[in-house]
Amino acid sequence: MEICLIHPEIPHNSGCAARLAAATGLSLHLVEPLGFSLADRYLKRAGLDYWSQVDLFVHSDWESACDVLRASSSRALDDRLKLFSARGGRSLFETKFAPDDLLCFGSETQGLPQALLEGRDQQRVYVPIRQGVRSLNLANVVCLATYTALVSAGVPLPQNEGTYCPPADEGFKPKPFHVARRAETGSQS
Repeated sequence: MEICLIHPEIPHNSGCAARLAAATGLSLHLVEPLGFSLADRYLKRAGLDYWSQVDLFVHSDWESACDVLRASSSRALDDRLKLFSARGGRSLFETKFAPDDLLCFGSETQGLPQALLEGRDQQRVYVPIRQGVRSLNLANVVCLATYTALVSAGVPLPQNEGTYCPPADEGFKPKPFHVARRAETGSQS
């Protein structure tokens, strides 16, 4: 399972997604354009000191992301897509997930690109909310969706009884741009 934020705008939300990726061991894909720099202090702050544990990919566009994501599973990419939207689809809690699904989330103000949603009604997923509430915070939806999908797919959750053990590289405090890989070239950002 992998997490993909398409055109995220708010550094704090992406930083929270990065921290979640570190906590669950999932890869995080960011699709440009981003509404912030990978050097943004708010992005670093939200991810805390966990950036060395984040498998972070940055893609110049959706097509480039697809090229990389196709290679991460033998299942067709379109079959793996779970497109989270505040508008339509199937409830998160009624959706079946597979261990190699790709959880896709759009920008905070625009959601997922319309071109990605078109013709993919069966892949759309929403979180139920009350009438009159436009949407939930992106970081909250990413976290809720990720853990729900992992449990639904039967993916073992990280084993932790509530203790904290610092990583071996705790003295190394990388910034997001230190760990990000430009997937098109395989190089660091």
